[in-house]
Amino acid sequence: MKFCSQCGARLVVKIPAGEDRERFVCEACGTIHYQNPKIIAGCLPLWQDKILLCRRAIEPRLGLWTLPAGFMELGETLEEAAIRETWEEAGAKVGGLKLYTVFSLPHVDQIHLFFRAELISARLAPGPESLEAKLFAQSEIPWQDLAFSTIRRTLEWFLADQKAQRFEVKVEHLPPSQPRTR
Repeated sequence: MKFCSQCGARLVVKIPAGEDRERFVCEACGTIHYQNPKIIAGCLPLWQDKILLCRRAIEPRLGLWTLPAGFMELGETLEEAAIRETWEEAGAKVGGLKLYTVFSLPHVDQIHLFFRAELISARLAPGPESLEAKLFAQSEIPWQDLAFSTIRRTLEWFLADQKAQRFEVKVEHLPPSQPRTR
């Protein structure tokens, strides 16, 4: 951030009075520009004994598999964001959302939240951000080609919880992962 969105003056980075961390501050008009984490909302969509995954058509992680998820928009709830992202990425409608995983990723300034959800039908139609949308049985999950650590952890927890028939909300802090080579 270089310029103030209020008056157009150049910003400086400093600790404002009464604050405890550096912020972008406009010394011309006094506006403090706060930057906060981005929220990623998504679903773990289920159809009978299968899980819906989407193969990414965009970077980062082009060509790898993910649960349908994306940035929450202003004016929508977490549930609405997860439902919208599932529709946009897989052409799938879901219901019965239950919060399942919450991940803090401070190294990328993001919070990821996933809901367990039931697919209303098995009809899928990948959107512009997906090369493919597919239902996977547990034994078919492409573990070596998962796009993100939050997806891997959500799937690992789900499969363990499914076996135990006990689903509780999971909260975890994920450190930066090692660069992936392909």
